Amino acid sequence: MKNNLALALRNESDSVKVLQRVVAACEDVKGMDIAVLDVHAVSDFADYFVVVSGRSDRQVQGLTNRVIEELYASGMRPLSVEGYEDGQWVLVDCGEVVVHVFYEPVRAFYDIESLWMRAQRLELPGAA
Repeated sequence: MKNNLALALRNESDSVKVLQRVVAACEDVKGMDIAVLDVHAVSDFADYFVVVSGRSDRQVQGLTNRVIEELYASGMRPLSVEGYEDGQWVLVDCGEVVVHVFYEPVRAFYDIESLWMRAQRLELPGAA
């Protein structure tokens, strides 16, 4: 079942503020197929996953850079960043929000959304 991301964003928790900034950063640099998974009911280490794709390793790195820049501009910083050098699957741990930035074929291979299919997928505003 999909819920509208706009409804989740009405909540002013810190994780939702981070989520807003991450999604905006991904949209800003044309991240592909942005998915937001509400994992708080099925995970004890995060509230949300953001999954986004790039068409090349350089775009994956660019998406990652933009997310990190947005966090720093907001006075936040990621807890860790893994996989940046290869640009195939970059994980940005923002605490309660975990960002997975994939090179498009790698995302299809790992199919992380199916691995977390019990998580609720939030519909982005303006998405069909």
